This record gives sequence, C-alpha cells and structure tokens, in this order.
Amino acid sequence: MLLREKEIYPNSGVLKNLLGDVFLSFEELERRLVSKDMVYIWNYYNDGKAWLCKVQYKKKTVFWLSIWEGFFKIGFYFNEKNYSGIYDLDIDKSIISSFENTKLVGKFRPLNFEIRDNSQFEDIEKVIDYKISSR
Repeated sequence: MLLREKEIYPNSGVLKNLLGDVFLSFEELERRLVSKDMVYIWNYYNDGKAWLCKVQYKKKTVFWLSIWEGFFKIGFYFNEKNYSGIYDLDIDKSIISSFENTKLVGKFRPLNFEIRDNSQFEDIEKVIDYKISSR
C-alpha cells in the first residue's frame, strides 16, 4: 500500500503521480460517485500508518479506498443482516464466489475490488447501489 507519509496529502497531483495511467480510472470512478451525491474523505490513520479514503453517501460509509502500486483498491464491508443480498445481484459470478469464500473481519464480510481500468465499474455500481439501499 502506498500513501504512507502523513505529511503528504493525497491530492490529484500526488494520486496522478502514484497511479500513472490508472489515474484516469480513478477520475472516472470519482465522476460516477459525485453524480450519485457521494463524497470522498481522505484521512491519515495512525493504526495503519497510511492515508485511506472513506467514501460516503450522506453519513453512511459505502466503501474504503486505498492506493497501491499500479492500482487502487476499494473495500465494502457487509454485516450479517445484509451480506446475503450480494448473492442476488446481477454481477460477475467470480465476484460472488470470491465474496462467498472471504473470512469475516470482526462482524463484517469484506468485498474487495482491485481497480486497474474501468472494466469492473458496472458491477461496482450495482454493489454501491445495494450498499446505499441496505441498512
């Protein structure tokens, strides 16, 4: 994971430098999320010694975003009440299979995407819409 220096805020210039060509996909995802009234909140977390981005709709955390070498990662977390709804989504079966085999993190089941291009955005938007609508 990148963005380990507390003094360097992850602005567009920093992200473009770190992500290279993948920055175009980052911008496209950001454009799609802003159109859904979602906001990005970057914070430095001392426990993980890195900058993470919390993406919210109103006050609800929808997913977490982190920057890696050559890609960015987004992670959704679903509680016991709402994780089974993922199985009903019309998304790539490999995503559902991967989700089914993930271990719980505390009381939550994670669903992660590694983004290198725009190819997963349709599935990601379905997961986002489900997450926003779930309680």
